[in-house]
Amino acid sequence: MVKSKAINKSSTRLVKARIGALCMMLLTVLLLSACSSNQGSVFDSGTAETSDSVARVPWDYRVVESTVGDLIGSDMTVLPDNELLPNDENYATGDKIWTLQFMDAELITDADQRNEVRLSSWTTIKSYPDEKTAVEDLTNLKVSVTTDVDLVGVYKTKYNEKTRNFAVLELPSGNRIKQPIDDERYAALEKEKTASVVLEEVHDFADYDSAYAKFRGWAK
Repeated sequence: MVKSKAINKSSTRLVKARIGALCMMLLTVLLLSACSSNQGSVFDSGTAETSDSVARVPWDYRVVESTVGDLIGSDMTVLPDNELLPNDENYATGDKIWTLQFMDAELITDADQRNEVRLSSWTTIKSYPDEKTAVEDLTNLKVSVTTDVDLVGVYKTKYNEKTRNFAVLELPSGNRIKQPIDDERYAALEKEKTASVVLEEVHDFADYDSAYAKFRGWAK
């Protein structure tokens, strides 16, 4: 009888042990399942995809009156920023000159065609003995053009009982811009597919065929 009770106790402990092991296995399966369904878990080896596109474009030029500083071999420093340029015109220290300065931009466009513009600092790229020659180069690098562009659409917003109108245009570069418009232009553009605008084409000094068009106003 004692032996039978010992066997029964041993069997009971064995059953309990098996049940405990089975519960641990089920718990492990549930935890792994939860982790695999969580896209942010450490078990997820996939990488997030972004659809932002980045482009660097010529943005602007300007002509600045400057002064020749120190002469360094065949180069010269240009004041007040102390930039180094080739002394192609054999200037002397203290000479008044005109310089052409350049700015480019990094355009970041997201999946919704919204743009972020990051401008560089001004960089001096060329010197001139007189202002007239400098301005002639400037007018060739910044060209005003009247043309038709795609009109994505017009829409209205209302805030604090005030209504504002906007037009969304697609420039030749593929970038979309939003411009505020009055009621009259809203009515004129509401059913149109294109709009007549004035663009400023800014050409790259080193590669003239590379240009970026900026909106400068409505043609009519």
